[in-house]
Amino acid sequence: MPVDLTPSERAIAQGTRGDAAAMAMRILLESAQWLGARRLVPIASAHIDGCLYHGDGGVEFAERLVELGGQVVVPTTLNVGALDLLHPDLVRLPPARRDMARRQMEAYQQMGCRPTWTCAPYQAGHRPRLGEHVAWGESNAVVFANSVLGARTNRYGDFLDICCALTGRAPAVGLHLDEHRHGTVVVDLAALPQRLVDSDVLYPVLGSWLGEMVGDRVAVVDGAPHDLSEDRLKALGAAAASTGSVALVHVVGVTPEAPTMAAALGGLEPERRIVPTLNDMRAARDGLSTSAAPRITAVAVGSPHFSLAEFRHLERLLDGRRLAVPCYACTGRGVYQVLEDQGRTDELRAAGVQFIVDTCVVVTPILPGSAGVLMTNSGKFAHYTPPNTGYGVVFGSLEECVASGLTGRVIRDATLWGEEMSTS
Repeated sequence: MPVDLTPSERAIAQGTRGDAAAMAMRILLESAQWLGARRLVPIASAHIDGCLYHGDGGVEFAERLVELGGQVVVPTTLNVGALDLLHPDLVRLPPARRDMARRQMEAYQQMGCRPTWTCAPYQAGHRPRLGEHVAWGESNAVVFANSVLGARTNRYGDFLDICCALTGRAPAVGLHLDEHRHGTVVVDLAALPQRLVDSDVLYPVLGSWLGEMVGDRVAVVDGAPHDLSEDRLKALGAAAASTGSVALVHVVGVTPEAPTMAAALGGLEPERRIVPTLNDMRAARDGLSTSAAPRITAVAVGSPHFSLAEFRHLERLLDGRRLAVPCYACTGRGVYQVLEDQGRTDELRAAGVQFIVDTCVVVTPILPGSAGVLMTNSGKFAHYTPPNTGYGVVFGSLEECVASGLTGRVIRDATLWGEEMSTS
């Protein structure tokens, strides 16, 4: 069934805004028909994942849009690229691939996109309002926009995201529509120890478990603290979007569309209620580790990109001490600039922290060699590190990552999980 276009949308397809916008509208319309959309919705902003180099086709597509005069018509930020433009020597790409990666990043800037180069644009001031339609790529950014900000977006992949930004439209399907934003699965945390629920380490583990349990359905989490921080929500959503296709999670009393359970469910009964046990969470935690090695090669944090609050926590844990292994801290250049302006980067470097901006260690070759053991507190890093880098993974809290990084040996405090502390 054809998409019902407004006169202005029809005019864009006919070239009134230029050849690039017309090409983008044609692609968007084909996608909308395939998705079953009857109409398009105007969007307030976009976040582009297609700026990350995966092959020459992506470069050629972006440069063709530039050649045709493409300019975004809504505020648009850029996800990570394949280069750290502030520390270019850290990336070990061959010269030809480095050149193509740079060309791809430059093409998106030429179309008027803001060079934020972060997977966490919400930490760089890009925060759409409740109910606004947006077209965001990058899975953690999508789930954060939908869940924490209450904006409306589907998971826009390469290169549909830039087509939305060039036209200012998105297909009116999925999470853009009221009827698809209600929760259908309730997850009740009542069986978990309160001390664990109140800790940072639970949320990437809970997210990893949640993604596997619900797939692409909308979950409603009940029993979380009502002062749950954005960093914990970020960790929850990023992990759920990595192990599943989660794009929206309601947290009762916390997220804007879930002031009550009834509101989160849209007044309907859920299809399923799940009460995860401590054993479920232990199994999910253990599933995030692929290595039982007693020693680690490196620590990596910042997937999604590390926030200012997370850096403050890292500084408190380090307390002036130097790590025995490198700690790769991936962050957005906006956060990095604040750290520099406050004179904090030198002390962190002296402690063994290596800053990575504009990119991260699992999307481009930064880690030395092709094998090793990386320890992380990120559910997303834990999920993607082995297939993308060849490194084994040990998952732990940030406290465990720092303790292990100071000695090079895996140190765990498993008392939160009802187990005894261990040192490998």
